Order: sequence, then C-alpha cells, then structure tokens
Amino acid sequence: VQLQASGGGLVQAGGSLRLSCAASGRTFSSYAMGWFRQAPGKEREFVAVIGWSGGTKYYADSVKGRFTISRDNAKNTVYLQMNSLNPEDTAVYYCAAGLALSRATRVYDYWGQGTQVTVSS
Repeated sequence: VQLQASGGGLVQAGGSLRLSCAASGRTFSSYAMGWFRQAPGKEREFVAVIGWSGGTKYYADSVKGRFTISRDNAKNTVYLQMNSLNPEDTAVYYCAAGLALSRATRVYDYWGQGTQVTVSS
C-alpha cells in the first residue's frame, strides 16, 4: 500500500482544513487508517484512527470534538476534517495503514510522506 497525504497549509487560529490520504492498492478496505502528527522537537503522536468499515473511530483527547476522521473505500481515501484549529495543532500530519485499530505507531505498516499544517495565532 502506498499512501499520499495532501491538504495541509497555513491557516489562522479558529480556521479549518481537510486533509486527504489517497491509497494505492486493492486492499485499502482491509486496513485501519490512522492519522498522526509530529511537531518540531516532539515525538510523533496519535491523532485519530478509523476501522476498515468506517464504523469505529478513536480520537486523541486533544482533538476530540474538533477533528473528524472518515474514509471512502470506493475512492481509497481517508480524510481528516480539522475545525477550530489552534497553534498547538501545528505539525506535519501523516496518514498510516495498519491491520489493527491502534493508537501506537509501531502497529502501522505503511506511512504517507506527511503534509505540513501551520496554524497562526
């Protein structure tokens, strides 16, 4: 599975962005899809994950109520809608594919290249 993340950019605090992650391969619907982020000088952290059918979703406490993860298996794409952004959300955002629904980076087998999100105050 190859993953291509897009949709990052510069936005003012309080604004919104939608990230997309397009996957190649016919087995996309078999994978749980996660979003992670990494700010400068910090470890990569979990943001959200969605199960293969889209019925199960988990979020980090820091984004709960502001971010929404979704997927379209017909388009081999997973999305992250980010609302009410604040400067603490500034990071490189990565999508990842794994066979288990997990918050742990080590569980994920495939990673996208990352897309930069910058939120100005």
